[in-house]
Amino acid sequence: MSTIPGYTHGTAAVARSPITVADFGPMCAAALFGDDDVAALRRSLPVVSAHADAILDVWYGFVGSSPALVATFAPSGGAPDSAYLTAVRRRFRQWILDTAGANYDQPWLDYQHEIGLRHHRIKKNATDAAHAAAIVPFRYLAPLVVPVTTTLKPFLARGGHDAAVVDQMHAAWVKSCLLQITLWSHPYVIAGDF
Repeated sequence: MSTIPGYTHGTAAVARSPITVADFGPMCAAALFGDDDVAALRRSLPVVSAHADAILDVWYGFVGSSPALVATFAPSGGAPDSAYLTAVRRRFRQWILDTAGANYDQPWLDYQHEIGLRHHRIKKNATDAAHAAAIVPFRYLAPLVVPVTTTLKPFLARGGHDAAVVDQMHAAWVKSCLLQITLWSHPYVIAGDF
């Protein structure tokens, strides 16, 4: 079970996803995401676990270097909410572990929906009582797959696996991130169009 605060496997702590496990299967097929990818993600778990804080340093450095992205952690024209940044970092670390764990059950889907709600004005800032922008603009969700997965690959190479295995793990991370971003996008899509 995940240790993400609020991710309690089916209680009222998170919103119920409109996407079921049965819905997720065809999404995986569309992304060419299969059992080999699940195995590759799980193979990456010891590597990303050992380097999670360093990975987050790189990712936070990227976000911090982009005024548009760092603005999502700040009130209009203000400085980033440091308590919010810290709380999000803890959840982001757990997200790394959950992604590598590759357990695609309904509670996981529910939490992906919750993550989407927390990026959208529906729940942005509510979990942490943060003082920050009211929404992460949709235009930044999908593009962030590139820096997240590109900067992850050198860390995957630290696990002592040969280049082909590193490529498999990296490809699985790209597909998984794309699928997760798609799930997070649900609150941004007009009702009935997802």
